[in-house]
Amino acid sequence: MKNILVQFSRVFVGLLFIVSGLIKLNDPVGFSYKLGEYFGETVLNLPVFIPYALPIALAIVIYETVLGFMLLIGFKPKFTIWSLLLMIVFFTFLTFYSAYFNKVTDCGCFGDALKLTPWQSFTKDIVLLLFILILFLNIRLVKPLFNGNFRNALVSLALVLCIYMGYHVLNHLPIKDFRAYKVGTNIQKSMEVPEGAPKTEVEMIFIYKVNGVNKEFNMKQIENLPDGAVFVDRLDKVIKEGFKPPIHDFSMEKDGSDYKDELLQEPKLLMFVAYDLQKSDRKGMEQLEKLHQSAKAKGYTVIGMTASSEDEILKAKKQYGFTFDFYFCDGTTLKTIERANPSIVVLNRGTIKQKVHYNDISLLNL
Repeated sequence: MKNILVQFSRVFVGLLFIVSGLIKLNDPVGFSYKLGEYFGETVLNLPVFIPYALPIALAIVIYETVLGFMLLIGFKPKFTIWSLLLMIVFFTFLTFYSAYFNKVTDCGCFGDALKLTPWQSFTKDIVLLLFILILFLNIRLVKPLFNGNFRNALVSLALVLCIYMGYHVLNHLPIKDFRAYKVGTNIQKSMEVPEGAPKTEVEMIFIYKVNGVNKEFNMKQIENLPDGAVFVDRLDKVIKEGFKPPIHDFSMEKDGSDYKDELLQEPKLLMFVAYDLQKSDRKGMEQLEKLHQSAKAKGYTVIGMTASSEDEILKAKKQYGFTFDFYFCDGTTLKTIERANPSIVVLNRGTIKQKVHYNDISLLNL
């Protein structure tokens, strides 16, 4: 009976680590954004690691995937299970911290393929921790499969394939797009809120300094404030989440006006997405004006989309000779639309027809 439980734990943990790792390895840029949130000052307060979020993300997901494979074939059981235990202890702490203090609303454990709340993520990690502890306490029952040389070759092959996959998606696009802006999505329809959909309930919270300490008060409590209370701030606390459409923060702003209703009706719209012009790839940016002229000759309306300031837009136009206009959209939204900076998106009346990395401009169907 014990051996059956150990072998079940081995298969369950191994497969879950492989699936979770491959989903994140499919989109390491997205996982690096999530790590950036954890490294931020309001969470772990480790801003020194933010510039290295992408290589750290790649290392974690490759290691996670290979560890799962190592467990399945019984490669160095003691090293593998110790590594799994240390990793799950760290992530259990992280998900508990996020859930308890409500710091990061989605852990990114399964990328955009499966969204988990902080407490769901913590529960998942607790379950994994229990199964890994079963393996840890019964390491002698985790027997290797195949002979030593063949196991070494398999692990080496798994590592090489993971590294190649990471390289491929970084220089092109995720193999599978799980995001709200995947090809085939109609942006207008994805922004609609069904009639009768539950609405978000919000409570106003007032923060007052009382005896040198900030305290929160609701609407009823402020009627009886302590003597000497000094107002500090007001915030809206979400009591109950309402329906949130898949796309809810998309805009095309220019000169104080939002042109999305107009532009999303264009039968031929080409968008150059560069969430941060200062961080955009020079090689990619140098190709955009030529593509603009080519698409314009074929009847396309061509625009840029960015979260950069007007000064940065003017600087980019001068540097690369851009003659198309830029429209503003939230940076997080633009990073969700596409991972490359810049990237190219083709739309037909608001429906996304094609998305390509700047390395794949030759694949555009215009």
